[in-house]
Amino acid sequence: MSRLHNKIALVTGAARGIGRGIAELFAQEGATVILCDIRAEEGRAVATTCSAFTPQSQFFHLDVQHESEWTQLSETIVRDFGRVDILVNNAGITGFENGFRPHDPENTTLEDWRSVHAVNLDGVFLGCKYAFRLMKPHGGSIINISSRSGLVGIPRAAAYASSKAAVRNHTKSVALYAGEMGYNIRCNSIHPAAILTPMWDAVLGEGEERVRNLQNHTQDIPLQRFGEAVDVGYAALYLASDESKYITGIELTIDGGILAGAAASPRR
Repeated sequence: MSRLHNKIALVTGAARGIGRGIAELFAQEGATVILCDIRAEEGRAVATTCSAFTPQSQFFHLDVQHESEWTQLSETIVRDFGRVDILVNNAGITGFENGFRPHDPENTTLEDWRSVHAVNLDGVFLGCKYAFRLMKPHGGSIINISSRSGLVGIPRAAAYASSKAAVRNHTKSVALYAGEMGYNIRCNSIHPAAILTPMWDAVLGEGEERVRNLQNHTQDIPLQRFGEAVDVGYAALYLASDESKYITGIELTIDGGILAGAAASPRR
């Protein structure tokens, strides 16, 4: 298995969930993975797993909303790795990590709105900006993890939906700019939905409540089940590999068929 043989991949938000699934799959496919997250202990554990396949894989702390950290990481990469071939901008938050609070258009605070956009949108902007510096000499693939919520409105997660919609659009701007400049850098977005990761824990609850909520959520999914992180990983693997060398500016939905047909507005 070597679809990414001799590739160097940078994955943000790699300590858990979709980012972890992508990082581990990339390593299995031969890529040296630079894993980044703010969760250092979990991130190092995933890096250890990846290094069993590609010994040069390493973890680095990165808070994606701060440009100074991107600058420092880029300098380290140039010194220790020389380049990056693949960037997966995966790090993101819902805004509900520390408990439920209003995130509807009427009651969301400006502070909460900005904090979600700082990670989900500013982090992607900075990742793309620094990817140009790391990829221009040889080309590369940028993969931005958006969401189903970037394609439809989410009334009680307005900041999250707004940030993911902006990621979708920025992806296309990056793709067009890279082509215009002749950089041989591709940029595409992935739009997961109903992928069972720790991000769902606050919504699903525990015990019998979790079982009921899982049943309620899956009944409206055409495939009748949640997806797994590796399902998004395989989509990212395709966009990272040379198999997609003529693909840029697309949006790839991984949602079990949710957006294939008309659906009612999300329930409260």
